[in-house]
Amino acid sequence: MPRQEVISKPLKALKPLKPLLAANSEAAADAPAISAVRRERGSGVFDTLREMAISYELRPGERVSEIELAEKLGVSRTPVREALTRLVTDGFLLPATRGYVRRPLDIQETLDQYEARVAVERECLRLALQRGSDEEIAEALAFLEESRSVPPDTPVRSLVELDEAFHMRLAAMARNGELRRMLGSLNERIRFIRWIDMENVGRDSTQHEHQMILDALKSRDAAAADQHLTEHISLRREQIVQAITQGLARIYLGETAASAAG
Repeated sequence: MPRQEVISKPLKALKPLKPLLAANSEAAADAPAISAVRRERGSGVFDTLREMAISYELRPGERVSEIELAEKLGVSRTPVREALTRLVTDGFLLPATRGYVRRPLDIQETLDQYEARVAVERECLRLALQRGSDEEIAEALAFLEESRSVPPDTPVRSLVELDEAFHMRLAAMARNGELRRMLGSLNERIRFIRWIDMENVGRDSTQHEHQMILDALKSRDAAAADQHLTEHISLRREQIVQAITQGLARIYLGETAASAAG
């Protein structure tokens, strides 16, 4: 059998090793910076879309367009897609045949969320009675006193923010990160209804109820603290119906119609 000839092809010239290593090192050094920029951009997109979902700028039952949102925010579709996926996990959106839809303002679902909030906050308070220090209770009382000084014309969104901060202080005394995380998630999902409810109830009533909760916590009166908290954060079905009616009027018809619906 004839011996095959081996045809040798000229090898391409190899690049010098040191410049190549230097280039790779520079690329590796740039990678974390690029990743940080992408993470920051993605976080900003998520925060913006979450606020749009909370305020129902993404309307109930409305299809959410990844392309339209990317154009509106002036970003690529990738961070929008990632943000929408997170909003599904967080309970703001529902998967649809083509993309996602904003969850509807549903009476039973809202009632479920308020019942969950009561359960989480009661457990936080039970643990706070055992674990909260006198210094933490004094700090909460000081925060409550300071919040009383806000002007009467303070926007309702700021009032609800102060209210949430008060309840998160109680949760912090429980020393349970999971309960605090659950409460934070519930606060975001019911925030729109909380804005409506705050307008209906008024700040003075809320402040008085906060004071009763803290007085009972300070005296370590578990029964009184639990009763005051439960009465403070529970909403009856008819109250939820009223808040949703006003909320839908606001979403679709504006502030004037919402006041008339109330």
